[in-house]
Amino acid sequence: MRVADVLSLLAEGADEAEILEDYPYLTSEDIRACLAYAAAQADHAIVVAS
Repeated sequence: MRVADVLSLLAEGADEAEILEDYPYLTSEDIRACLAYAAAQADHAIVVAS
């Protein structure tokens, strides 16, 4: 399962328990890792033109 798939499920309103029930090969740590990855990808420098 891709990070994007987990994030999409969360964005659609699925909670962790639902995801873990539907995808028993995932763990809570996997879901947190997906969120951490997404946060790292969104953390970029903002360039302001002067």
